[in-house]
Amino acid sequence: MNALDTMKALSSSGEVKEFEPGTVIFRSGEPGDCMFGLLEGEVELSWNDSEGHERIKAGDVFGAGALVTQDHRRYGDARSVTACRLLVMNREKFLFAVQESPMFAIELLASIDQRLRQLKITDGRH
Repeated sequence: MNALDTMKALSSSGEVKEFEPGTVIFRSGEPGDCMFGLLEGEVELSWNDSEGHERIKAGDVFGAGALVTQDHRRYGDARSVTACRLLVMNREKFLFAVQESPMFAIELLASIDQRLRQLKITDGRH
């Protein structure tokens, strides 16, 4: 299983949101109170005034920082590149997931680690 699979197992139908291409999902500086699992489509994350960016593909999760720090503010922007279906997980569900399935935390860390490694490779820093 991966982090998105665990999110799906704990979700209800009301937690899926759909976004048209080009829709802003969140902006830098906004309060963050949920994380996202990308069910379908592609999302672009950008930060540092668009100097850095990352493409999130179906199967990935993003925005988890909002659930592990108090009074979190989003670090960057998220925008749908294509039509997207996102699974939304709030802090309450996140804490439940970690308590009921401790492997969820490991899956989430593995997902973040893989994305960071990929960014490093595509950025030319080996």
